Amino acid sequence: MVKKLLVALLVFLGGAAHAETIKTDVVVIGNGTAAIAAAIQSGRSNVKTLLLLNGPWLEELSLQKMTALNDPTYAPSGIWEELDKELRQFYKKTSGYDTLAKALMFEPYAAAGALKRMADSTKQLTAKLNVIYNSIEKDGTGWKLEVMIKGEKVTIKAKVLIDGTEDGEMIKKAGATLPPDIITWLSKGAADLYRTSIASGTYLTADKQGAINYPGGAVYYIPLSAVTIKGVDNLLTINKTLFPNGAYNLTAKIAVGQGVGATAAYCAFFKTTTQKLDPRVIQIEILDFKSSLLYFTDVDRKDPYYRAVQQIAATGLLKGYYIVPDSENPNGDFHFMPELEVRTAEIKPILTEIYSRVFLWMNREKPGEQFTVGNLLSLISEITLAEPADFKLKVQKAWKTEYKFKSDFDLNKPVTRREFAILANQYLSPFARKVDINGKVLN
Repeated sequence: MVKKLLVALLVFLGGAAHAETIKTDVVVIGNGTAAIAAAIQSGRSNVKTLLLLNGPWLEELSLQKMTALNDPTYAPSGIWEELDKELRQFYKKTSGYDTLAKALMFEPYAAAGALKRMADSTKQLTAKLNVIYNSIEKDGTGWKLEVMIKGEKVTIKAKVLIDGTEDGEMIKKAGATLPPDIITWLSKGAADLYRTSIASGTYLTADKQGAINYPGGAVYYIPLSAVTIKGVDNLLTINKTLFPNGAYNLTAKIAVGQGVGATAAYCAFFKTTTQKLDPRVIQIEILDFKSSLLYFTDVDRKDPYYRAVQQIAATGLLKGYYIVPDSENPNGDFHFMPELEVRTAEIKPILTEIYSRVFLWMNREKPGEQFTVGNLLSLISEITLAEPADFKLKVQKAWKTEYKFKSDFDLNKPVTRREFAILANQYLSPFARKVDINGKVLN
């Protein structure tokens, strides 16, 4: 009898010990919309994800009145586009509410509820509320956390940790160094980091919410290097000095969170670390889930070649144009200028960096100041070794039937940026060339 009781006790204790440890691929800590977007994306990227909140669900949105996102360049994408559609559907029968207006008006509690439904429908995501954090330490390349959930001590082991707290609380607890501000303003130039963007958009300025007015407008992008912690494996950050609490800049919070969630999922899925990130693979995941790498306000999200524009822009071949803010648009704009003619000087440096054959082709063909359709087809034939006459005929047939280009096919016509982006993306695939976390091309 005693022996049976002892066996039963050991089985019980073994079961209890097992229940006190949770193993997951990604753990996200934070109460805000950015943390929740990161958790949703991580789960959707098919890795086991645990979201820990130290309070109720999205408390930052629970007490606010009607909010208007009235940015004139407003163009939702990714998780934010889903939220936008759900909110408009939610208010569809509300008297006096214009769901067709470009500016979105909503009560923050409605956004909190919509995000809760998204999280609940994500199979690989589990959320725990009112969690108390006791300790955090490295566990190989992953992390070990000691927390309290519903009054019980729980050990959590994760491959990747996302710190979505407002002040970088988990980074501090881990003894790591907080990174500098993660926003990069497109008005200051993109350099090579432009190539590693995981989120982009407009940031509300003082004219709209009473906050500080950032120099040169507020069109931003987030390079991949800005969300990693130097010298510490598999620790990512979102909110450090990023955005204030509440519904302001909700679009930016969600965009950044989605990008960070995709980054964490990459590490977990490929069993690697943040020291060995492949920006292109992460960016492909972000694009696959309908988010944007660069926020062009003059390229319709419904354009069938929107992704081609995103990918070509992210290579640096055709950089965007920052439009200085004015009274009508205090944030400024970031334009792709799809109908602008391509200049040889703007594409030559990047083409030469990516393709070794370009140098010889440039010296032989000597294209003029404006790059023509004929130049582009000749260059593609040179790099891909396609037979020039056959390739020309192929593109000519598809010019209006497949690509729907507005202009007539003319080899001597200067090629537009949109035409260049579509054809170069399809036949040269420059986006497939790997870059490091600083945007340098890897040969």
